[in-house]
Amino acid sequence: MRLAFLGPPGAGKGTQARTLAREWSVAHLATGDMLRDALAAGSRLGLEAKRYMDQGALVPDDVIIGLMRERLAQPDAAAGFIVDGFPRTIAQAEALAGLLKDAGQALDRVIYFEVPEPELVRRLTGRRICRRCQTAYHLVSVPPKTPGVCDACGGELYQREDDSEATVRNRLEVYARQTTPLLAYYRQRGLLATVSGEGPIESVRRAIRAAVGA
Repeated sequence: MRLAFLGPPGAGKGTQARTLAREWSVAHLATGDMLRDALAAGSRLGLEAKRYMDQGALVPDDVIIGLMRERLAQPDAAAGFIVDGFPRTIAQAEALAGLLKDAGQALDRVIYFEVPEPELVRRLTGRRICRRCQTAYHLVSVPPKTPGVCDACGGELYQREDDSEATVRNRLEVYARQTTPLLAYYRQRGLLATVSGEGPIESVRRAIRAAVGA
């Protein structure tokens, strides 16, 4: 099974990808994890990515594609995989298709997590972080016992700037601009299935299983 999970920030694709990858005994391929692993290993691509990240710049496609090529070559990906949050543009989609073709593979299905913007804003703006120990909370799903106070160390909880409503709405707008053409690209190839990212986690998971025939 070779799948790609797409969806805006806060749609829940990462949570589902991790659980279903374990359930199906396939690799979970998340670009964030790949970047962190490459940085920790001090690999050539990791050092190149660090150069951009230190400048606050986006890591270029060729570096991300290089990391994806290396990750797909690892033994655990041979049995199948779930690509999480990638690709985000048609150029990345074409590069991924090329990598898979070189390996004699192709995506079986692309799952798009559809969540209304008000719900995404609610999810993304509810996060709070402890200033002292960096423990993360969510005002709705994982609230602290005492409002504004960390359960672990008693530190002050605060909202990061990138979790503010204005920033969140901008992130969602950028994502929508990037991804609308990508959804059409996969729809034209008969690969796209849309599931609702709302509701209980297990209900969403059942919808994904149905979409891929698992």
